[in-house]
Amino acid sequence: MSLLKRLARSLAPDVWIESVCELTPQYLGSLGIKGLIVDLDNTLCEWQSEDIPQEVRLWLKQLQEARVGVCIASNTHNRRRLDRVAKDLGVAYVQGVPKPRRLCFSRAFELLDLPPESVAVAGDQMFTDVLGGKRSGIHTVMVKPIHRREFIGTRISRMVERYLISLFEKHGLWPRKMS
Repeated sequence: MSLLKRLARSLAPDVWIESVCELTPQYLGSLGIKGLIVDLDNTLCEWQSEDIPQEVRLWLKQLQEARVGVCIASNTHNRRRLDRVAKDLGVAYVQGVPKPRRLCFSRAFELLDLPPESVAVAGDQMFTDVLGGKRSGIHTVMVKPIHRREFIGTRISRMVERYLISLFEKHGLWPRKMS
């Protein structure tokens, strides 16, 4: 297998979408997904914000009503903020183990009380959310970032991310947008 195909197997998501709110309980159910690990910054809210948009709150309520478990996994350094947001939303969260480490995902599986094959991950970054999900053997969803404002390290990784996405697209290794 070529290096490019191996890279795509590790870094290209199974699906990409504009907004996390596109992940309906029906779509997740069709895949046998009963739990969702979701990133915080630029997936649920803007970077460093605690202001969760109303459409995200409504989406989370739909997931909870459909009995889809939700667990936030964030690499934020502000643990108090993560705690406040998770409590406000009524969801579990993983702290202290950064993505893409498998331990982060294993802890989320434990909190959700679900096996990996029943869990998906949704986030805006290829090198944390998608790579960690792929390493953990779960369905991966890449979301368009909510806002351009982000951590300087993320801005640097975005340059590599954009290059790889264009390379994967050129060679037919990038998934179609979920419709």
